[in-house]
Amino acid sequence: MTTTSEAPTSPSSMRAWRVVRYGRPTEALELTAIAHPLPGPGEILVRSSASVCNYNEVDGCHGRYLTINPPLPYTLGMEFVGEVIAAGEGAQSWVGRRVMGTGTGAVGAHAELVVGPVDMAFDVPPELSDIEGAAFFYPFHLAHLGLHERGQLQPGETVLIHAAAGGVGSAAVQLAVAAGARVIATAGGPEKLDFARGLGADIAIDYRQGSFAEAVLDATDGRGVDVCFDGIGGGVTTESLRCVARNGRHLVIGFAGGIEAEEIPIVNGRTLCFGNFSLVGVILAYSDPALLPPGSGFNPTPPQVGEEVHAHLVELLRAGKIRPVVGRVVPFEQLPEALEQMEARTTMGRIVVQITH
Repeated sequence: MTTTSEAPTSPSSMRAWRVVRYGRPTEALELTAIAHPLPGPGEILVRSSASVCNYNEVDGCHGRYLTINPPLPYTLGMEFVGEVIAAGEGAQSWVGRRVMGTGTGAVGAHAELVVGPVDMAFDVPPELSDIEGAAFFYPFHLAHLGLHERGQLQPGETVLIHAAAGGVGSAAVQLAVAAGARVIATAGGPEKLDFARGLGADIAIDYRQGSFAEAVLDATDGRGVDVCFDGIGGGVTTESLRCVARNGRHLVIGFAGGIEAEEIPIVNGRTLCFGNFSLVGVILAYSDPALLPPGSGFNPTPPQVGEEVHAHLVELLRAGKIRPVVGRVVPFEQLPEALEQMEARTTMGRIVVQITH
C-alpha cells in the first residue's frame, strides 16, 4: 500500500520515496521522511525540482533488477534536475548551478535532496525548463552514445529503432533523422505510430501486427538495416537479428521487454558467424575507467566523452533538430501510480515527476 502521509520534515530531514517491500509500485513504495544525504568526494548535493520515471525502477519495485539491487529499504530513482546546494571535495565549483544528472549508484533521485557524482552531471541548457531538462539528459545521451559512438551511424544508412514512442526511442529517432539516416520505427498502436512519424520516421511498423522483421526486409528490398537500436531485448532482439544487414550493428541498449533478458544469452555463435554483423553493447555510465579493477567486465565511458556528447546535443537543440519529449508531468505524491502506468505500456515520451518544496 502506498503511504503518502507527510511526516513533518525538519532542517535535517527530507521526503523520499522508499522501496520498503517488493511488489507493484503502489505496494512497494512509501513516502517517508529520512535524513538528508551528504555528498562525498566528487559528488554534489542537489535540491531536486524534478525526477523521471524509468522502467528499471518498476523492476526495482518488484525486486527483479539484479544490476541495481540495494538492500531494503532504499530511495528509488535514477535521474534528477535541480540546483546544486553543496558539494564534496573536488566538486565545489558546481555549487549554485542548475544541473541534470543521476543519483549515486543510480538510486536516490525520487527525493527532495539527491546526491550524485559530477561525472554524471551536466548543466541544464537555459532554453529548457526544469521539466524539459529532466526529459533531456538520459534519453539523448544514451541514444547518442548508441547511434554515434558505438553504432557509428552514417548519413544515408538505414536504422531500425524499437519503442520509438518511448523516452529513449523518441530521442533516437530525432538523432537519427538529424544524422541524415533513413529511420524505420516500431511502436504499438496507431497513436504511437503517428507520433513516431511526427518525429521524422520514414516508416512506422506496428509490432503487434505480425512479424516486424518481414516488414523491415520488405522496406529494405531484402537487405536489412545498417543499425538496429534495441532497448527491448528478449524475443525482439531475436527477431531483429533476422533483418540486420551485412556489416550491420545491432545495439543492445536495454531490456524494457523484460529485465530477465539481461541474464539470458542473447545469440549463439552460428547466428553471429552467418549474419556477418556486429552485436554492440551500450551503457550510459560516465566514469574514469582507471578507477575500476582490471577484469571487472564493466567498461564505463570516460567523462570527457560525456562532455563532448552534451555539447553536441546542446548544439542540435539550439538548431531546432531535437527536443525533449515530455509525455506527462505528475506531482511528487503520484509517483507510484505513474510507474504503474509506465508498466502498463500506456505512456509516450517521458513521465516527469515535479517536486515542490
